[in-house]
Amino acid sequence: MSDHFSSSDEDLDNIMEVLLVPKTEDYFEEIVPQFNNHQYLSHFRISRAKTEELANQFSVFPYYNIQEGNSQKVTPLKFVTVFLWYAANEAVGYRDVADRFNISESTLYKILRRCTYFFSNMSPEVIKWPNEEEKIEIERFFSNKNFPGVIGVIDGTHIRIDKPADDPDSYLNRKHFYSIQAQIVCDHKKKIRDIFVGYPGSVHDSRVLRTSPLFASLDEKCNDKFILGDSGYPCLRNLLTPFKDNGRLNRRERNYNYILSTNRYIVEHCFGLWKQKFRQLYHIKWHKIEDIVHFIRACAVLHNLALDYDFDEDTPTVEDDVAQPILALDEDQEPERDDQDGLVVRNAVKDNLNLII
Repeated sequence: MSDHFSSSDEDLDNIMEVLLVPKTEDYFEEIVPQFNNHQYLSHFRISRAKTEELANQFSVFPYYNIQEGNSQKVTPLKFVTVFLWYAANEAVGYRDVADRFNISESTLYKILRRCTYFFSNMSPEVIKWPNEEEKIEIERFFSNKNFPGVIGVIDGTHIRIDKPADDPDSYLNRKHFYSIQAQIVCDHKKKIRDIFVGYPGSVHDSRVLRTSPLFASLDEKCNDKFILGDSGYPCLRNLLTPFKDNGRLNRRERNYNYILSTNRYIVEHCFGLWKQKFRQLYHIKWHKIEDIVHFIRACAVLHNLALDYDFDEDTPTVEDDVAQPILALDEDQEPERDDQDGLVVRNAVKDNLNLII
């Protein structure tokens, strides 16, 4: 195509190339230190002080201290800063990021992979089920919204990926794109309290739940409380779902469904905010599934760390992949049956909710 460019176009390209170099050549060393707090958050999603704190933790991480070769050693702060910028920006190529931070593409690859595992390994410390005091606060919020006893909301989202080399059909979801599923429970502040990630996109939400560590520990985690889910999940003693609307629901059942739906929006907003902050989640173009899973979990850790800071970009009220839950089952998959104890609890809850419709 260069043969079709005019000399003026080439001159303009040369001028723009000269003008743009200073913006990226010393971006980390000269430009980033000049950012005010608002600018820093818009680029990196967490505060400068938190970035420096994470860099200090990363400095003793085993993966950081295996750098070898004759090239200058990249500092822990630059490691973390590069990773944050990459995770926050959608559709950026390796060369773009490498040029911005004045590093080679091979160095960038090492930074991304090592920081991915660093942040993923932080998940037990950062993504925690609420303690008893926190449960009281969460339940108070939902009680004020006419649904007492709730300590979280569950749902799944699909993270788009490129076509995998191995068993690609299993990753093709019902919206006809390749994906990995992330099952999340969040609280009233959109903080992620539990995450289970890794299933291919074709797997039904209920099967993901049944095989997740959360399923086996739900009774212990909730006791006499419960979490809310959509109709893609079975109704359990500690997981309440809507009544199936067959056109013959009574007023109490319709009222229950309405109140549940008005409280379930929290998890949809959580997904929207998560992906809006860390836009690589809109489409991860990595090749190794294991690395992708750890990257998704790393971004969940960063999401929780970033909740303490204002994020004023437009956040979608409903994230597309979540707004329309996958309710249809594969033809060879048996329908999930509601648990009898769950039906008893749901009926009791339904009868005790305030009538607002």
